[in-house]
Amino acid sequence: MTSPTTNKEPVKKDSPAVEEPKKKNNFFRSTYDELKLVVWPNKQQLFSESVAVIIMVSFSAAAIASVSRFYGWAASQIFG
Repeated sequence: MTSPTTNKEPVKKDSPAVEEPKKKNNFFRSTYDELKLVVWPNKQQLFSESVAVIIMVSFSAAAIASVSRFYGWAASQIFG
């Protein structure tokens, strides 16, 4: 069985397919360009979503504390 032949030519250095090593400045420029594409929330969205996060974190903390106290109480009834 023979391997298929390809008609690929060697890539020249002047070819646009070969990228030059990226410079440090290019990283910051690319980061800045990406940050311009971000859809930033307005004040109302920021406030309402922050309140929602605070409420959910408080609810989760209360639920975990309740379960912990229940297991503490049950352990004291069994072993105490």
